[in-house]
Amino acid sequence: MTTTNQQYDKVIVSCKDIFVKKAKDYGTAWRVLRTISIVDQIFIKAQRIRTIQEKGEQKVSDGIAAEFKGIINYAVIGLIQLELPEDAPEEMNINEVSAFYDKKVNTAKQLMQDKNHDYGEAWRSMSQESFVDLILMKLQRIRQILNNDGKTIISEGIDANYHDIINYAVFALILM
Repeated sequence: MTTTNQQYDKVIVSCKDIFVKKAKDYGTAWRVLRTISIVDQIFIKAQRIRTIQEKGEQKVSDGIAAEFKGIINYAVIGLIQLELPEDAPEEMNINEVSAFYDKKVNTAKQLMQDKNHDYGEAWRSMSQESFVDLILMKLQRIRQILNNDGKTIISEGIDANYHDIINYAVFALILM
């Protein structure tokens, strides 16, 4: 039987493959995106999944799995952007981008492992619809944090919300 860690890694390998190939095609054009733009990109993907779920059909060929992979990759972009200083160069080489990707995903995976320990993999009983709703909620939280000039009183920051978004999308893909 495949373990959660193996399933997680398999999803991430697929997402990273897409990420690296797009970086080779487009460079790191995403470096121009501000946090709100990244949030909006994730929102578009999550909203499309929700619409497909509600209507029971789609007219554009990219399926739900592709949208969840896009959500993961944009959340990783968001985490990378949060770490890089404002004056960092827009173009990054593939090796640097790949190392950043691994670092951000490893942090998300460690969080998943810690939460799985405490929650007993409750996510395995959740619906795909719940993962989408939770992702949309996390995006609303990030928007509110941005409205508060990036400050929180008691809550986790933007990075924690991106980590949760990554993990919810990975869980949805594992269950697919």
